[in-house]
Amino acid sequence: MAPTKGKPATPAPAAKAATTIPETLLKKRKREEEWAAKRAAARLEGQKKHNDKQREVFKRAEQYVKDHRAQERDLVRLRRAAKASGGFYVEPEAKLAFVIRIKGINKMHPKTQKILQLLRLRQLYNGVFIKINKATVKMLRLAEPYIAWGYPNLKSVHELIYKRGHGKVNGQRIPLTNNDIIEKALGEKHNIICIEDLVHEIYSVGPAFKEANNFLWPFKLQCPRKGVSHKRRHFVQNGQFGNREDLVNDLIRRMN
Repeated sequence: MAPTKGKPATPAPAAKAATTIPETLLKKRKREEEWAAKRAAARLEGQKKHNDKQREVFKRAEQYVKDHRAQERDLVRLRRAAKASGGFYVEPEAKLAFVIRIKGINKMHPKTQKILQLLRLRQLYNGVFIKINKATVKMLRLAEPYIAWGYPNLKSVHELIYKRGHGKVNGQRIPLTNNDIIEKALGEKHNIICIEDLVHEIYSVGPAFKEANNFLWPFKLQCPRKGVSHKRRHFVQNGQFGNREDLVNDLIRRMN
């Protein structure tokens, strides 16, 4: 019997060559790592700036509250001192007015219509803040049968801007939902960076009142609760139009 031939031995596997990473891939990884580091640094820097800005906003708001409370205490003190001495305390004249349009354009004189356009009261129940001086008072007197106005307090200014405040950004009506909107428009030139700065500037009729008031879009108010009657009568005759002085705050509550 012939001997069987054995199977030939399989050769040993050749050693695998060392794998090399392409240079383009290495550059891409390095570039992505640098970008990730820059994004992380920018994120940390942005968070730091945001925290610093928030602290500044809270500090300003606290200072405004202190100033207003100090003014109220001074006013009470002066009233008591005048009463104790048997005299009368004459309060300073109002510097700010809030004007609301309460009538339409039927049978309106062209001059009156032009005044309402200058006051930015183009629609029914629109409201605007006005700085009181000789010229504006004359305009209000001429357009008085179509408007109701008076002297708003701090609470009314605060509620109007917070609840119905809109800004004018590139000719568009933008709601004031973020302090960045105010800072971009008024922060660089007038140092108004938050809504509390805006309320303070309007209420105190500060040096940047004109720019801050022009930034605010005319307030679109609702029809007063409990309705409006006797529009053709002056307020002193149990009507609606004309100067209400401090009682305009009650009308603002009903329309806000």
